Amino acid sequence: MKDYFDLVIIGGGILGTSISYFLSFLNKSKKIGVIEQENNVAHHTSGRNTGKVHAPYLYNPEKKKLFANAAFHGYEMWKEYSKQQNVSFKEDGVIEVALDEKGIKVLEKYLKWGKQNGLQEKDIELIEKAELKKIEPEIKCEAALYAHRDGSTDYSTLTNAIMRDSKKNGINFLFNNKTNEIKKNKDKWEITINGNHKIYADFLINAAGGQAIDIAHNIGIAKNLTDVHFRGEYWKTPKKYHNLTKTSVYSVPEFPEYPFLDPHWIVRVDGSCEIGPNAVPVFSPYGYNTTENIKQFIPKILEMINSGARKIIFDKDFQELAFSEIQSSMSKSVMVERVKKFLPKINSKEITEKGTAGIRSSVIDENGKFVPDVILVEEDTSFHILNYNSPGATGALPFSVHVINQLHQKGLFENDDINLQCGPWKFNEIVEKLEK
Repeated sequence: MKDYFDLVIIGGGILGTSISYFLSFLNKSKKIGVIEQENNVAHHTSGRNTGKVHAPYLYNPEKKKLFANAAFHGYEMWKEYSKQQNVSFKEDGVIEVALDEKGIKVLEKYLKWGKQNGLQEKDIELIEKAELKKIEPEIKCEAALYAHRDGSTDYSTLTNAIMRDSKKNGINFLFNNKTNEIKKNKDKWEITINGNHKIYADFLINAAGGQAIDIAHNIGIAKNLTDVHFRGEYWKTPKKYHNLTKTSVYSVPEFPEYPFLDPHWIVRVDGSCEIGPNAVPVFSPYGYNTTENIKQFIPKILEMINSGARKIIFDKDFQELAFSEIQSSMSKSVMVERVKKFLPKINSKEITEKGTAGIRSSVIDENGKFVPDVILVEEDTSFHILNYNSPGATGALPFSVHVINQLHQKGLFENDDINLQCGPWKFNEIVEKLEK
């Protein structure tokens, strides 16, 4: 059957494409398809980010253990794959700054977390402001955490390279196909795409990013969870600022329990610089414009009111932060002023060009709390990856191995050899590293 697959992955972002990559080496006997609603991979969040390959110091080793572990091993894997594909990868590091004593305490915590997550003494260090001045004279702060094992690349280019390798090994990419409905038809999944066309699959992997919760709900899974979406916006700086610092500069977030980040100073892999992102609440995983947000406003508000998210809506701290982010969207100077606190040389009048906005989706549980780590929901014939956000791109390769190995242990790929070479890596060797 032309429209039958052994396995279908929904979502052609960096995660869905990476899962297809490893499956293409391990499961050559199976017919595997990737359904993507856009005309190419990495069209949304996977290609609309800072391109940073994050050192895992920001992630609580207990609450975000899986993300942190994947990010730690993802660094070397992206470095190796970038070299193989001749894609730019700069080991440029990142500096996290504290502007007061409270912030210094946070940096001390980050240093501890980073080492718990695998970083060595040479990878990360806490430095005083006088010492930082010798390295980065334009930065103003009280102390800084310098993560040397942090890099920059282009995730859109890398995801396209992964797709090409997957296709060479027989993976079918079904572009321009929006998933409308998923239901069981006897012992198979019946997936309706583009309104009325149907394809069938024995097994389903939901890696749909901003739509993953909606797809899970469509088949009656994870009904206790809902998601909220935040648009991250950027401003490009003129060339005169491109040598202002050698590295990207982050500041300690004031409210880490919420998904609001104070805008960063970002040095991209091509040397260009940007300010961002903020986190503007929107009503769709594709809410880049007013039209889409108006269309989804009522359905999303009703969904939130009838879930644990209603507690967030009426939370005063959340409301104040959301309003602040909306202000930063409406006023360029509001966002720039946040960065001027640690880079006072910036002049907002000279920054006139907007960068590409991306949307991050965060999951809220039935108690009205943001869920910090990824959520994996396994059914007999489906596997759902929910709340896969930052540092999702950094950890996508090893995390894909984790997912496939988990399914292998449950018997899905019991007849396949997981000791095979998958591009530059042996699958079982990645598994061993992740389990340490």
